[in-house]
Amino acid sequence: MSYYSLEKRQEYLQQQGERQPLPPFAANPRLNAPELYQPSPELADAVNVALRLGLPLLLTGEPGSGKTQLAEHLAWFFNLGETLVFNAQTTSSATDLFYQYDALGHFQHSQNSKEQLLSLEELERRFIRYKGLGEAIRSQQRRLVLIDEIDKAPRDLPNDVLDAMDKLRFYVAEVDKWHTTEPQHRPVIVLTSNSEKNLPDAFLRRVVYFHIEFPDPAKMMEIMGAKVAGLDAGQLRPVVDHFYAIRGERNLKLNKYPATAELIQWAAYLQETGFPTAKLKNPDRLSEEERRALKTSYSVLAKTREDLAALVRRVGGIMNDE
Repeated sequence: MSYYSLEKRQEYLQQQGERQPLPPFAANPRLNAPELYQPSPELADAVNVALRLGLPLLLTGEPGSGKTQLAEHLAWFFNLGETLVFNAQTTSSATDLFYQYDALGHFQHSQNSKEQLLSLEELERRFIRYKGLGEAIRSQQRRLVLIDEIDKAPRDLPNDVLDAMDKLRFYVAEVDKWHTTEPQHRPVIVLTSNSEKNLPDAFLRRVVYFHIEFPDPAKMMEIMGAKVAGLDAGQLRPVVDHFYAIRGERNLKLNKYPATAELIQWAAYLQETGFPTAKLKNPDRLSEEERRALKTSYSVLAKTREDLAALVRRVGGIMNDE
């Protein structure tokens, strides 16, 4: 049972308040499966260079190109445990790379508790939360740290990452304690950037850089075959071709052109709803109901009202041209 449309409102109301079950949902286990990630040979080479030199790997590429998924894939491939993620913000500080101190919680405890003054060990246990690089250094084993969207952070934070990598230690002022680890436990660092602003030259000189290019149609077919179950190559090809036609039609002037992540979700939705993907090769064969279904599906590809309107207009334009 789907959510009712306005056209079926009266029919629904005549059911005397009978409630409908939610439509079934089954998560796609392949969507973010790290073992299914398919790096290009060039990206694999860049990973090996970074690992050999013990340097952070800096990745750029348009959103949805697989930068963060590479980190998950590497953690799986090298059995490094759960990826330790630090999401950089404009307000991030060097301390945030390692830990967070719950100052408010500590204050409230000191005001309300009748206990004696906490020992430093108890204070650490209750009010220090180790994050990202801090947790990796404390673990005394090799871990993978993903520092996501580092270009959003203040300009000095990238250099703080390199300083931590050099020294493999950090200080927790609130409990007067150093945490350190040995070189053989050096964290594997993956950084991502959307190139929103330039990173410091001193930082760029000490990382391994790679730009993830958008896959060509042939590579995309391989990715889709691994990620989307239930559609064979003959059914996937029209979906991929339609997707690339949208990306290549610059007259659309979309604010954000859909990327791999959106394509996977879109194909999964078309498969789930039984849309006849073969008809995407000849849009004039679409019935009115199928045209409406296609327009509805574009809400997966578009991320702004303007982009959605442009894609919807495009369906009408294609039909009119045929």
